[in-house]
Amino acid sequence: MKKRHISPFLLEALSDSPAVLLNGARQTGKTTLSKQLVTDGVLTRYITFDDVDVLAAARSDPAGFINGISEPVVLDEIQHVPELLRPIKASIDKDRRPGRFLLTGSANVLLLPTLSESLAGRIEILTLWPLSQGEISGHHEIFVDKLFDHQGFSIMPKAKSGTTVAQRIIEGGYPEMLTRKIPQRQEAWFKSYITAILQKDIRELSNIEGLTEIPKLLSLLATRSANLLNYAELSRSTSLPQTTLKRYMSLLEMTFLIQLLPAWSNNLGKRFVKSPKLMLNDTGLASYLLGINTEKLMKDTRLLGQLFENFVGNELRKQSSWSKIQPQLFHFRSLSNDEVDIVLEDREHRIVGIEVRAKTALTESDFKGIRALSELAGKKFHRGIIIYLGHNIIPIGKNIHAIPVDFLW
Repeated sequence: MKKRHISPFLLEALSDSPAVLLNGARQTGKTTLSKQLVTDGVLTRYITFDDVDVLAAARSDPAGFINGISEPVVLDEIQHVPELLRPIKASIDKDRRPGRFLLTGSANVLLLPTLSESLAGRIEILTLWPLSQGEISGHHEIFVDKLFDHQGFSIMPKAKSGTTVAQRIIEGGYPEMLTRKIPQRQEAWFKSYITAILQKDIRELSNIEGLTEIPKLLSLLATRSANLLNYAELSRSTSLPQTTLKRYMSLLEMTFLIQLLPAWSNNLGKRFVKSPKLMLNDTGLASYLLGINTEKLMKDTRLLGQLFENFVGNELRKQSSWSKIQPQLFHFRSLSNDEVDIVLEDREHRIVGIEVRAKTALTESDFKGIRALSELAGKKFHRGIIIYLGHNIIPIGKNIHAIPVDFLW
């Protein structure tokens, strides 16, 4: 079992919150982590709603099911029975001892339209993403926290593993996928994975027709990764009405297969108006959907640039989930089309702009977007970084550096 860096946060949440929701895409390790807490004695009992008999019992009498649980418990795959959340709320209101319920879900149950109780004030929410590069190698990354420190940017490079960035992109971070070394077996895993999500999660989340359209849509989205989301263009490409398309996109986001990076603006109101940027949750999954391997990726510079940005964005999101800073992630595009791929903003509204370049040598134009962001953000601007495929930290200007991608982990 790989050590998960979110574990200390999970233990802290269980120490003072009556209920904790650990959600994330299927096969990211939620069940393994939850069972380990039972083994360690943090929780007493494990119940999964993937068991059809348990599922039937919970659905037939939700209140009775919860009232019959007295010890601290894991309720795995809670999205199958959202009707349990009302009796869980009632139970917590009678007994607010911390650590009573650890709920796990392969869908964000708090976004379900049928959900009547949000458990607001009673539950803490954590997200478990696919393995980060540090979790894979057994190293605890602190890159995100270093971005916001006040001591200048100084991170020592880690020992090289011999694994190229292209290999890391193609392999992704799903734990079970990383145990398979034969390409055909990796493809078989991803094929079964997508089928399981369609049959077990998306079908239950919404009674939709044409489930076969979603894998096609997901493959199309893989070609649009790290690009602005354009519903009109996607509607034309898929021949789906925008209303249907947006419904499907919501389902993919709800099951954590895609993430939308909102636009950063000094004007908080405008952040919700501008187009978000599309990211897939795992570049291994994206590579499968695109039908590419390491060799094909290295030959296609455009695709390499897209997936490299998606890869870096995923790593930053994972690290942010366990960092001390806990920044929010955005992207930036000005009216004059100056862009910054990823913008991190902390609770003090300090801004770190990050450009991602899939090349070993940089030019002046690579820093244009960061300088534009710096001027717009003013005193909020803390640091600008270009993550690239070179080997040296290069100071470009005040609080602006080029950083090799290896320094991420």
